[in-house]
Amino acid sequence: MGLLILFFFFFFLIFSCISYNSTAFDPLDPTGNITIKWDVVAWSPDGYVAVVMINNFYKYRHIEAPGWSLQWTWAEKEVIWDMVGAQTTEQGDCSSFKGNIPHSCMKNPTVVDLLPETPYNQQIANCCKGGVISSSVSDPENSASSFQIGVGAAGTTNSTVKLPKNFTLKAPGPGYTCGPAQTVQPTKFVSSDGRRFTQAMMTWRVVCTYSQFLARKTPACCVSLSSYYNNTVAPCPTCSCACQNKNNTSGSCVDRKTGLGKNNSSTIAPIVQCSSHMCPSQVHWHVMVNEKKYWQVKITVTNLNYKINSTHWNLVIQHPNIDKLVVTVLSFNYKTFISPTDDTVLMMWGAKKKKNDVIIGAGGSFDGGKNHVQSEVLLRKTGLALEKGWAFPERVFFNGDYCIMPPLDAYPYLPNTDI
Repeated sequence: MGLLILFFFFFFLIFSCISYNSTAFDPLDPTGNITIKWDVVAWSPDGYVAVVMINNFYKYRHIEAPGWSLQWTWAEKEVIWDMVGAQTTEQGDCSSFKGNIPHSCMKNPTVVDLLPETPYNQQIANCCKGGVISSSVSDPENSASSFQIGVGAAGTTNSTVKLPKNFTLKAPGPGYTCGPAQTVQPTKFVSSDGRRFTQAMMTWRVVCTYSQFLARKTPACCVSLSSYYNNTVAPCPTCSCACQNKNNTSGSCVDRKTGLGKNNSSTIAPIVQCSSHMCPSQVHWHVMVNEKKYWQVKITVTNLNYKINSTHWNLVIQHPNIDKLVVTVLSFNYKTFISPTDDTVLMMWGAKKKKNDVIIGAGGSFDGGKNHVQSEVLLRKTGLALEKGWAFPERVFFNGDYCIMPPLDAYPYLPNTDI
């Protein structure tokens, strides 16, 4: 028996390493990507006008505040005359122009979304959300962002336009790798009455994929487990995301009692609450009630990052047959689905009506909220055996990133009683 436990323990350690370091390919969402599509909708005297749409085709990965930024390199000496629904972060050197001055003369412009309070005459559809893009499952109506761009000193026909290159998407930090722009069939547009189709003069597309390992060198969340039938709590493994500096000379974490205090750092790197696991986010799974036909589980998600409120968050639970086990989730929105690799998944996200769609940062305040959210989940007992560990999740993802699980030999064990 001891050898069996030891075998599963080492298997778990190997599986955890593979799960974290192989996240460029996501078996639960293998076709997920962010696609950037450029539609040239009109020619101008020295270039073209294009509508650029950023589509998020990831099921459970979103872009939260402070939002996306998009950079590329012009193939020649193109300039941006004007933009609607977005802006470049720098104008660059436009001193060679007389009269009309371009919006940007940068060789490598960086574009960001406008804020929601932008005047309507400066907006187009799907713009001006501060760079926030929802996942395609949790909020499909807000899973895209658009802007219009007027390009000058460029080609004025399909054969003379040079495609931009070296695309870089930050959302808001690193993690995405973008392929080259590729010309595709021109997009067709349908009129409001559905009786007429028009099409773009020219369309090209850029596909960007995410790697958790490129985004950060260490994990960003961990999982702890407990149950009503055992007083033992399986905590997040020590040093799951980092190891605490005992002297805290580098300011690697903040003591919960003292708080953050004044901090002027503008980086997006997390400043976390001091803990044994040092993760910015923690998920706790507690088997709380044993009923005749159901198990009742309480899920708690805690934000231990002092710098960022977790907006548009989502939680993904992978568990055998969970699509058939879930009866209801009481406080979160949810959906079950089967991945292309036949993995069964429960996805949950916050409900604005229940004021749990934002998890405030540790020590912060947001409309009187707390730095954690909770919900109870009702699971059918059919096929769910505690003695085999089926009451606990196989894998957990928070905001699309894999969470470090406790080792199997630390799971709350079943006492020698019939429950």
